[in-house]
Amino acid sequence: MRKNFGVKSWLYPMPVFIVAAYDENGVPNAMNAAWGGMHTDNMVGVCLSEDHKTTKNILATRAFTVSMATADKVAECDYVGIVSGNKVPDKFTRAGFTAIKSEHVNAPLIAELPMAVECELVSYDTETCYMVGKIVNVSVDERILTPDGKIDVSLLNPIIYDPANKDYLTISTKVGKAFGDGNKVK
Repeated sequence: MRKNFGVKSWLYPMPVFIVAAYDENGVPNAMNAAWGGMHTDNMVGVCLSEDHKTTKNILATRAFTVSMATADKVAECDYVGIVSGNKVPDKFTRAGFTAIKSEHVNAPLIAELPMAVECELVSYDTETCYMVGKIVNVSVDERILTPDGKIDVSLLNPIIYDPANKDYLTISTKVGKAFGDGNKVK
């Protein structure tokens, strides 16, 4: 038996992205965005309404970063989602974030979040609020890399958003091997 809930924005997993951009004066801002993911193999898509300060900054500078929110920074990551940069101009600093200028795009990396995708703006649709960014670089803090240079997701410890219960969850438990375990099915 199934229960129908009607139209809901429930999809799992729903990553928690911290989208960051500079304003025209070089002041960093960041926001929490859960409605996003890969758009194509080299592009990220995310829904950001045009009234957000971060969206305005991205449209002005044509660049942004997308950091993975992490379990150890859940309060800080939630804070940038519940406070508006239009009302609190120093919310980036108040969150305890430190901006590091990206070498690849005109946008800040967040020192406290160890993984970020650096993007150039490709398009923004004001009707759907859908933004597409071309991935220029993926920046990863060496502290979350394995000895052979791969990302250790347990050290990254990214969080996801549970929209049905309004919770943040971790995702670092390995349950199988992609493009391999399916070979066991006969």
